[in-house]
Amino acid sequence: MLIRNPRRWELPEAAATPESAFLNRRQLLAGMGLGAGLIALRPQPAAAATPFDGIFPAKRNEAYKLDRELTPEDVNSKYNNFYEFTPGKQVYAAIGDFKPFPWTVTIDGMVEEEKKLDIEKLVAAMPVEERLYRHRCVEAWSMTVPWTGFPLKALIDYARPLSSAKYVRFETFSSPGMAPELGNFLYPWPYVEGVTMEEGTNDLAFMVIGAYGKPLLGQFGAPLRLALPWKYGFKSIKSIVRITFTDERPVNFWQQLQSSEYGFWANVNPDVPHPRWSQAEERVLGSGAYVPTQLYNGYAEEVAGLYKGLESEPLFM
Repeated sequence: MLIRNPRRWELPEAAATPESAFLNRRQLLAGMGLGAGLIALRPQPAAAATPFDGIFPAKRNEAYKLDRELTPEDVNSKYNNFYEFTPGKQVYAAIGDFKPFPWTVTIDGMVEEEKKLDIEKLVAAMPVEERLYRHRCVEAWSMTVPWTGFPLKALIDYARPLSSAKYVRFETFSSPGMAPELGNFLYPWPYVEGVTMEEGTNDLAFMVIGAYGKPLLGQFGAPLRLALPWKYGFKSIKSIVRITFTDERPVNFWQQLQSSEYGFWANVNPDVPHPRWSQAEERVLGSGAYVPTQLYNGYAEEVAGLYKGLESEPLFM
């Protein structure tokens, strides 16, 4: 008889909050101490028309569950970081006429054959599913999200990298006509991120094309972003246009901007403070509660082994 030991994040289905329970906006606002008039000024954002016919809603992978309630979409979609559009959190109000389609993704570098694909062709080749993940920002706030997408490992297999490739480098769009802050010369555009091949092939690394059962909104990083739930959120790069396999460690956007505060690894650790604030707790969006932060954001059992022998590296910044 097959005996299966559940992963740490696997909880009974009853632990997932029903949609009807978490979308009560009036109760949510009351709990946050906000007036009803404030939300009336901001319409609920709508997803753009997409070429992902027949994909949504995707079947949920029940192996990925949460130990807290899902954050309401109306909260998640109105509190984001996307510096290409604004340094503030109200990205939805600054997204303007951003159109994520048509969209192409280039796969290049140390691969058997370089490719430039329309996003719909790439997604058609992937095993799409929904997963429930935590998201923990380096700024000490957190949310939980039902992401739709596919394992980064599936994309890596599709790309057929050479055995000499050690890293996966991601790049965001860099056309100033698409986002106003791309004209700001104080930032090292384009936004770049990277992971090791070992991190990229971990089961948790996830390429995202949707949230809450529909295609990504612009502020979430449409049409393609990365989700690395054991790392601080700035590692989960948005609106990806290029994926490069390389033997050189990428220097990411925030390292270029402030290397004394942000590093390559950026794994979540409550015992390692940011130079300007503690990481011991996090503010849970939607509830306003402060809860203890967990090592690797609660995914230590699944990812801690990736960092054996790297103790001399700054793994938690």
